[in-house]
Amino acid sequence: MTKPASPTFRELHHQDGPLVLPNAWDVPSALAFVDAGFEAVGTTSFGVASGLGRPDGGRATRDANVALARALAPLPVHLSVDIEDGYSDDPDEVAAYVSTLAAAGADVAGVNIEDSTAETLIDPAAYAAKVGAVKGRCPEVFVNARVDTYWLGQDATVAATLDRAARYVEAGADGVFVPGALDHALLRELAAEIPVPLNVLAIPALSPAELGELGVRRVSTGSLPYRAALHAAVAVAQAVRGTGTVPEATPYPELQARLVDYAAGLT
Repeated sequence: MTKPASPTFRELHHQDGPLVLPNAWDVPSALAFVDAGFEAVGTTSFGVASGLGRPDGGRATRDANVALARALAPLPVHLSVDIEDGYSDDPDEVAAYVSTLAAAGADVAGVNIEDSTAETLIDPAAYAAKVGAVKGRCPEVFVNARVDTYWLGQDATVAATLDRAARYVEAGADGVFVPGALDHALLRELAAEIPVPLNVLAIPALSPAELGELGVRRVSTGSLPYRAALHAAVAVAQAVRGTGTVPEATPYPELQARLVDYAAGLT
């Protein structure tokens, strides 16, 4: 499998409509997104942590993310890895981790780093130092700086959010992610004031085109596909037990064929 030469991951943030980035948690989910025609795939720390039986945000996915990035490297898409808070308070250690992803042959196009640890916002200067260290060591990696003000309900004001975003952009962030921002006026103001592509989580009431009209340049699915998959799995079991209709499912031969092709590409 060959990586797409053009558009680059960075260029995907500057097309007519927002980049819709589905978030995978393992090889089969990523293969499904590739088969559906997506040009880029992200990972979800929640899905990866959940697969380990661990809660999200506890730095439990450090090694698993390296392994997953290595496993997804052969896929013909750009890959962005959700690395929680970078797994360290030390900027140099965060930068070294991102470098490790690349050294593992993962060919990572981007990383998503959040400005909170253990569900608490960290000092913006400390986070900006992480961004600067990563860009200094891995300048080619697209750093998506996640501002958790609205996600956590901490300092959830426009002023505080824009102040954090400005610090991160000054440190070298290539994009800013504000999960939890839902209001039309808020999204429009954030997009207008932040000089790099604005990323938000998918909002059911707004299509990507509508989000694009507000200035959003990237729409992530986050853990939604993973959570929907678990919900569907339970629905299947309940239906088989006799309490409902069995949902549609991808045929076994189709999934098997994807895995056969993937495995063949590893040899």
